[in-house]
Amino acid sequence: MMSINDLVIRGGRVVSDTDVFEADVAVSDGRIVAVGPNLPAGKREIDASGQLVMPGGVDTHCHVEQLSGMGRMSADDWYSASVSAAFGGTTTIVPFAAQHKGADLRQVADDYAALAAAKSVIDYSYHLIVTGTDSKTLEQDLPQLIKEGITSFKIYMTYEQLKLDDYQILDVLSVAAREQALVMVHAENNDVIRWISEKLLSSGHVAPHFHGVSHSHLAESEATNRAIALSRVLDVPILIVHVSAQDALTTIAAARRRGAPIYAETCPHYLTLTGDKMEKPDMEGAKYCCSPPLRDGQAQEALWSALSDGVLQVVSSDHAPYTFDAKGKLPHGDKTTFAKVANGVPGIEARLPLLFSEGVGKGRLSLPEFVALGITNHARLYGMYPRKGVIAEGSDADIAIWNPDVEVVLSTDMLHDRVGYTPYEGMVVKGWPQTVISAGDIIIENGTMYAQAGRGRFIARGTPGPCTEECAVSEQAQFLRTITKI
Repeated sequence: MMSINDLVIRGGRVVSDTDVFEADVAVSDGRIVAVGPNLPAGKREIDASGQLVMPGGVDTHCHVEQLSGMGRMSADDWYSASVSAAFGGTTTIVPFAAQHKGADLRQVADDYAALAAAKSVIDYSYHLIVTGTDSKTLEQDLPQLIKEGITSFKIYMTYEQLKLDDYQILDVLSVAAREQALVMVHAENNDVIRWISEKLLSSGHVAPHFHGVSHSHLAESEATNRAIALSRVLDVPILIVHVSAQDALTTIAAARRRGAPIYAETCPHYLTLTGDKMEKPDMEGAKYCCSPPLRDGQAQEALWSALSDGVLQVVSSDHAPYTFDAKGKLPHGDKTTFAKVANGVPGIEARLPLLFSEGVGKGRLSLPEFVALGITNHARLYGMYPRKGVIAEGSDADIAIWNPDVEVVLSTDMLHDRVGYTPYEGMVVKGWPQTVISAGDIIIENGTMYAQAGRGRFIARGTPGPCTEECAVSEQAQFLRTITKI
């Protein structure tokens, strides 16, 4: 007797990172069991005629239930963030367990894992934010957590409460080289930002607009160049997060042409918004303050070109949700200077629709490029492929069925986060996921959520893709790797 699948999606156009083709997709026991024409019946069937059947989104840079370096708690916890992500077609998120100065990394990770397990409605993993380079962190906790499937971590070159100096960065990179983990780098020159900020503040230039002035594109490009140089000491892969500036892009492109294992991401706000938003009156400009800051239209077009040219590999939300009040963005109300505004903008739900509408809809990206940049490359880079990021036999049944023609007006009221505003208010996007499936369960259909807190699963990640690819290791780097003792 012919087996009956749990679910069959029929008649849609399946999109991968390389191809678009018509096929049915069969699901059983939470996995994809077949992709092809005329598949056997399912206990439930979905007619996807005229729609796009895509892998569930993967967002590998978002901040969830996290205390910032400035002491601001994000507005979204694991429940609200995961719900919001799901409504935007994302079925796996990877936020950050942040080690603040002096904290025990093992305890930080365990506490964060407990929050996620209790609340997330979709599958998840997490990165570490490493601020300590003491022997326990580097010799015990970090290697053990990598073995447990937390195979990536982030370091900062700015923010007094989080930053590492170059010596400390080399220590962290040596652990990554030995343990095959991927290091994410927030690349901005702290002293350049601090110097400009002090001069601005002492001259009375305190409005949100001056946040962009203080975070000069030169601070980003210098730190990007330095991060790449430090990585080359050991020839270890790194990923530069939230790239915003042309000079930084040029540096990354040059390193990649030399064969260096350098990877990079950008975010929807850099692709769709410009720095003049910070000039809005009555502190409204603070809603658009993020680091690095929004740039100009020329930088924006350079970012789109870098996506199609392969200089940038992923588009992440960098969802940083702070309410527009004293608990979030404005700790001192309307007296808050640009230097005290909580950095970051929300966008976990709008990420994929914005990339689809502004990329595919305006001819900047093909459908496969959209899937690569928003979904598949994330899974490959961070050790989740092919379990995540692809519609293929054996992969998790994480699927988003998109109506490519529906128009949606972005607004605070229609989004599902807890921030209370969106920087994309009033923007019209064309294309939105109508049905979202996570591990074989239909969790969103017809605008309704069918998922409970805690249904999401922790995904222990394997070796990141960049750490498995062959790249040249210089004789000096090889020697330094062998003598490094952490």
